[in-house]
Amino acid sequence: MKKVLIANRGEIACRIIRACRSLGLATVAIHPPIEADAMHVSMADEAVAIEAAKPVASYLDAGAIIAAAKARGADAVHPGYGFLSENAEFARAVEAAGLIFVGPRPESIAAMGDKARARAIAESAGVPVLPGSQRFEPGALDGLEAAGEAVGFPLLVKASGGGGGIGMRVVDAPDGLRAVAEATQGMAQRSFGDGAIFLERYIRNARHVEVQVFGFGNSEAVHFFERECSVQRRFQKIIEESPSPGISPATRAAMTGAAVALAKSAAYRGAGTVEFVVDADTEHFYFLEMNTRIQVEHPVTEAVTGADLVALQLRLAAGELASADLPQSGISQRGHAIELRLYAENPARMFLPSPGLLATLSFPEMEGLRVDTGVREGDRITPHFDPMIAKLIVHGETRSEAIERARRAIAATGVGEFVCNLAFLDRVVAHPLFTEGRALTSFVETYRADLVG
Repeated sequence: MKKVLIANRGEIACRIIRACRSLGLATVAIHPPIEADAMHVSMADEAVAIEAAKPVASYLDAGAIIAAAKARGADAVHPGYGFLSENAEFARAVEAAGLIFVGPRPESIAAMGDKARARAIAESAGVPVLPGSQRFEPGALDGLEAAGEAVGFPLLVKASGGGGGIGMRVVDAPDGLRAVAEATQGMAQRSFGDGAIFLERYIRNARHVEVQVFGFGNSEAVHFFERECSVQRRFQKIIEESPSPGISPATRAAMTGAAVALAKSAAYRGAGTVEFVVDADTEHFYFLEMNTRIQVEHPVTEAVTGADLVALQLRLAAGELASADLPQSGISQRGHAIELRLYAENPARMFLPSPGLLATLSFPEMEGLRVDTGVREGDRITPHFDPMIAKLIVHGETRSEAIERARRAIAATGVGEFVCNLAFLDRVVAHPLFTEGRALTSFVETYRADLVG
């Protein structure tokens, strides 16, 4: 493998380019015409413009992306996250074209992409799952009320093919179930092309903890410990950290063991994340889903383990990494890391995106800080894509040191008058519930007035 086309944009495309450089691999970027001057385009060795009716469609045109890879002599395609990263048909098409797909096998993507099917796979691997229902196909809601009673309230109505918190609604009582189910089916069909839903028990006093796994495609897998992702808005993560401050060593061992068991049972290949909900009152944990891609929050894992997860993906895809090269005994945690997602959004307006010109953008140079970004001062955050500006990743020997560095990094980040969530992030990491490690998934909603200011 000598050249990699990156089927993505923004900070993750830049991150992949850096990993490719470290391995001596050439890179090809793709972009719509309006992003010809984007940071990821300027960083890559080559770039290909893909015309489409809408800018986002340039990153979704599988045929054009594969044609660009072949035309530029790329050996492999790395999908990053989002867009086509969890599209089994895209992975199959890449491999059918004689290219390497830097990711899991298409069969794994398809199996884990359907949340209801993934639950069944987890159960068969002995991984705890929450009470849930069968799939309800679009327009077919017979037995919904009975299923709701069997699952128990409160419950979540979830899109089978959803992701990123999209297609999830809490229902507290039977009266509102059918209306929410119908609305979620419509949303799921529009968003994912799959209107199927299912029901799952909702835990109110919950933590969201996930385990980073890495499989070798031969029933061997390892873990890189866990990440706490409980600070969320609208089921979407804002701050992640590792280790989790809210689970015991025994729970950590059981959870990482369950995640590895799932990866092994599926003969999983490459980087993946097994997500769990943890009952904060009992520390019982339950399988939520498996993300078959690199995660936005992977840098916190890299900070505490010293691993380069993207480079490992590339080495495995190139046939240069075997399970013997990466034993579980060689993976350990050191210190504490926190990632803060800096978004062009307005917390005071329910976190609505706030696109515009980044007339000012600067980040401090300080010990223990890593900044992953895909934009520069003078760039524009457009309404066409996710409004992330950057990820601030801090590492310290202790959690308190990491929190102190996070606040220093926030204070020294310059955005001028641009509307973003910088002050909100500072209020979160300064809040007593966060500093004490007691923030739950309901934290932002419960304390929104304090956090927004």
